[in-house]
Amino acid sequence: MKLRNFDLIAFDWDGTLYDSTKIIARCIQAAVRDVGGTVPNDEAAGYVIGLGLMQALAHAAPDVPPEKYPELGLRYRHHYAAHANDLSLFEGVLPLLDGLRARGHLLAVATGKSRLGLDEALQSVELKGVFDASRTADETAGKPDPRMLHELMAQLDVPPERVLMVGDTTHDLQMALNAACASVGVSYGAHQPDAFVAFGPRHVAHSVQGLHDWLLAHG
Repeated sequence: MKLRNFDLIAFDWDGTLYDSTKIIARCIQAAVRDVGGTVPNDEAAGYVIGLGLMQALAHAAPDVPPEKYPELGLRYRHHYAAHANDLSLFEGVLPLLDGLRARGHLLAVATGKSRLGLDEALQSVELKGVFDASRTADETAGKPDPRMLHELMAQLDVPPERVLMVGDTTHDLQMALNAACASVGVSYGAHQPDAFVAFGPRHVAHSVQGLHDWLLAHG
């Protein structure tokens, strides 16, 4: 069996494992419209994906006053809930995760989602017991603060040099850099891969199959 280069592989959720970025961007735009703010364009709405919800909404809607943030959050959740049945894992994600577990990697999720939102997504039968740990933005510091990864490393007793972060945004790659961990970017999610270079990822995968192949060869 090929030796592991990393003991713990931490994955972002939306846009990395879960095919949800376009719907999230549309829900952000609809929520801002509902409260009377200037609706962000697709690029601006996509940029904040991966951040904690209120951090993301505040960034995407700078002209919405803070006293409207609770309403803004409620409207986002309303629109997102309406699309819950339209969301799924990217094709190929389950074989990828199964292959990594078979080689003895610890697997974790580090996401800007809420704990409630992630737990709902993880209730599916095929994901039972797949991940060894997870952290969400509402129970620790949001990305790109490294605390999320620090807490996962402490819980699973893995040093930074044995951790790989996989994500689709610069927020993910900056968090890995801040935590002194290696990273891999994926280009099929929320951010354009041209922006990844500054954060020094080991690789940029352009499909789930490409990510699978690289991780099995180099992970």
